[in-house]
Amino acid sequence: MDEQYSPRKIEQEAQSFWDKNQSFKAVEDSSREKFYCLSMFPYPSGRLHMGHVRNYTIGDVLSRYQRMQGKNVLQPMGWDAFGLPAENAAIKNNVPPAKWTYENIDYMRDQLKQLGFAYDWSREIATCHPEYYRWEQWFFTRLFEKGLVYKKTSAVNWCPNDMTVLANEQVIDGCCWRCDTAVERREIPQWFLKITDYAEQLIDDLDKVDWPEQVKTMQRNWIGKSRGVELHFGLKDRTETLEVFTTRPDTLMGVTYVAVAAQHPLSLEAAQSNPELAAFVEECKHVKVAEADMATMEKKGMATGFTALHPLTGREVPVMVANFVLMDYGSGAVMAVPGHDQRDWEFATKYNLAIEQVIEAVDGTEIDLSQAAYTEKGRLVNSGEFNGLEFDAAFDAIAGKLEADGKGKITINYRLRDWGVSRQRYWGAPIPMISCPCCGDVAVPEDQLPVVLPENVEFDGVGSPIKKMPEFYETTCPKCGGAATRETDTFDTFMESSWYYARYACRNQNEAMLDGEANYWAPVNHYIGGIEHAILHLLYSRFYHKLLRDEGLVNSDEPFQRLLTQGMVLKDGSKMSKSKGNTIDPQELIQKYGADTVRLFIMFAAPPEQSLEWSDSGVEGANRFLKRLWKMVQSHVDAGPTVALDVAALDDKQKELRRKTHETIAKISDDMNRRLTFNTAIAAVMELSNAITKVNDSSEQMRAVQHEAIEACVLMLSPMVPHITHTLWQMLGHNDAVIDAGWPTLDESALTRDTIQMVVQVNGKVRSKIEVAADAAKEAIEQQALSDSKVANFLEGVTVRKVIVVPGKLVSIVAN
Repeated sequence: MDEQYSPRKIEQEAQSFWDKNQSFKAVEDSSREKFYCLSMFPYPSGRLHMGHVRNYTIGDVLSRYQRMQGKNVLQPMGWDAFGLPAENAAIKNNVPPAKWTYENIDYMRDQLKQLGFAYDWSREIATCHPEYYRWEQWFFTRLFEKGLVYKKTSAVNWCPNDMTVLANEQVIDGCCWRCDTAVERREIPQWFLKITDYAEQLIDDLDKVDWPEQVKTMQRNWIGKSRGVELHFGLKDRTETLEVFTTRPDTLMGVTYVAVAAQHPLSLEAAQSNPELAAFVEECKHVKVAEADMATMEKKGMATGFTALHPLTGREVPVMVANFVLMDYGSGAVMAVPGHDQRDWEFATKYNLAIEQVIEAVDGTEIDLSQAAYTEKGRLVNSGEFNGLEFDAAFDAIAGKLEADGKGKITINYRLRDWGVSRQRYWGAPIPMISCPCCGDVAVPEDQLPVVLPENVEFDGVGSPIKKMPEFYETTCPKCGGAATRETDTFDTFMESSWYYARYACRNQNEAMLDGEANYWAPVNHYIGGIEHAILHLLYSRFYHKLLRDEGLVNSDEPFQRLLTQGMVLKDGSKMSKSKGNTIDPQELIQKYGADTVRLFIMFAAPPEQSLEWSDSGVEGANRFLKRLWKMVQSHVDAGPTVALDVAALDDKQKELRRKTHETIAKISDDMNRRLTFNTAIAAVMELSNAITKVNDSSEQMRAVQHEAIEACVLMLSPMVPHITHTLWQMLGHNDAVIDAGWPTLDESALTRDTIQMVVQVNGKVRSKIEVAADAAKEAIEQQALSDSKVANFLEGVTVRKVIVVPGKLVSIVAN
């Protein structure tokens, strides 16, 4: 055997063994409990970063541990390959997005293999492959037939110079990231999925999953279920009404204006005869309207000239266009109560609109509406027949009055909006729809799928190439056979990442989207990924899974049973990024120290859900430990074979080391399975290895105890550092691979003690520690404590008043 630890050699040997024996190929086996472990797949950006390494190492450790528990484990890997970065790279490097993507996949796959991850590579997918998105297109056409897909006009960011739609992150200070042209808001037809039909299920089924409570809360808040009142304001001299929704009907008597979005029909109508208003509506097209910006942006608006009529009093209030009202949310109109809503207060203060108090504090606190809105719930004032009512009673009374008058009703509303899946970009899966002047929107027939995205294109960033390719978009209508146009929008990449976990389970099925094997593996038992995906990716995946279920393709309600959201990798206190110049190249570390060192440091530096601070000295420390581990096993093996362990023949020192071994097995089993604290598991192995090397006893039984302890160390470290333990296991005389060995068995009898150590206190201060028989009676423990020489020094000249024995822990002596 090698005298020195040589990571490059042993890692190549271990990986060759796994490849040759297809060690990680997963096969359906109903006789064994399955365990599907999945880490969120990467975008093929070109090189792995340390965030990738941490995510995938966590998943690999879990997978290998569960395999050692005898479970049938699936751990696949693939590529979230469509998306905007490939287009940006194509512009920058003058290379087609497909070529750039495939080259990156090849490089990153090699990096993952060097890290020794136990992936079933036979199930690898890339979402840009037609054999993958073919089924996504097929499923979309099924949803269209069921009425869960529709088209409507919706606002996008539009660069008039590049003639392309921009993602929010491509709009910088209101301008195009590439050409610095002012960006417009443009209304264009887009495709939507009816996720709102599943809002209640998406809330209720959060109770079925073992996820961090923080993530569940984020999902619930995003869905935003609220109970409120849908009510109607009349319009003076007009027949139509203005519909609004409010969760605070108790403030209805304080409405002093109604605000509508710039794109509301009333705004657009008023703008036709008001050039100043038309200019304001145009200005709003250039304003970034992410909901997160609404609270902090300057509140701006103008009068429309229309007058709304209060639904209960008939009071006339102005209709204002306001930049904080979004057409995409609700009806595009809100009732404004500036006395009790801060946003409404800021607008009313700026434009000298009335601010009226209709809520007072129940505890009598003085309210000054000249300084800010009073937004707490309280007791109604200045509200006519509703005066004196508190929130719940006022809610019911006002809602009842509105319903009786035919002006409103109690309803449940959701913040969630339908999922817009259209992207006016090239590098994505084509949406399988055809527009016919006679038949309207028609789904592409199944026998014409997939609609393949042309990959060999000229890409200059000015619009999408396929919009300039008649050979792509000119087609015939499947219904009438007349000339028609193929959809040139592509799917939102969340579409691909919303069902990839299920496709892994039946990767080689070419005749259907999913099959019975998908039901065997799904749902994912443990899903690992960053907290930044806690809302949209997880929400869309949950929705998509329910769609698959309702189509009969899966039989479970949720895609991911348990979720681990790993923390970021930091350096010098900030997240690693190229722009900050603080990145660490995993490839360089692998070449210098070996993959096991990188894996060990990543797992040891912090609990998985917490941020990890990069430390060069920590990496070096991990490497030194592996060298000590190698030396410990080498020294033990060089000393020759050991005899069989005879538990009955062990002396106290031998029992002590064996007890330490099995205490460590018990602790690490809990760390790995329930607590998921891999750092404390590694620390416990380090502590055990130190105890092994400190033994100064070469007797046969002590060497047998050491052998058991060393084997336990190797087995318990194997999920973290699989290469070195692969070799060490063979050095210890085993013919089977360590990946096929079971987790070390806990011997409960080894944990029992003949004696226990107890602390002795005199008047609350620790004065000694004593060894007592594990089954000693209370009286015997008292006598031993009182006769201890160290304790006796503190009892001279005093009277012992009381002796308290806390079994197994301490003896407390009270004296004066």
